[in-house]
Amino acid sequence: QVQLVESGGGLVQAVGSLRLSCAASGRTFSTYAMGWFRQAPGKEREFVAAIRWSPGMSYYADSVKGRFTISRDSARNTVYLQMSSLKPEDTAVYYCTAETSAHLYSVRYYLAEEYDYWGQGTQVAVSS
Repeated sequence: QVQLVESGGGLVQAVGSLRLSCAASGRTFSTYAMGWFRQAPGKEREFVAAIRWSPGMSYYADSVKGRFTISRDSARNTVYLQMSSLKPEDTAVYYCTAETSAHLYSVRYYLAEEYDYWGQGTQVAVSS
């Protein structure tokens, strides 16, 4: 089992920045990749960004490319999502997720069903 705890959400004005953190515990040695999804009210959960634990290859949704940066601290088993130039449409609950299998990950990284573990989520609200 892998436990994920997110932090760093909050209320920010448009064009502002926030950094989300996700700390992993438990069987973290089995983690192949970690990522972030988000879900806005009335919408489906959508992929935001992901990073392979080694060698650190990252993936982004087109809607956040150039504004968000995902990174990881292997020693702390923590993944970060630095969000800049925030827009009201970025408002959502952000979920951290972990994947333990490499199988087809390079072509399935954007699918929620690909991931094995999920955090409880952290709310991000961007005001205009």
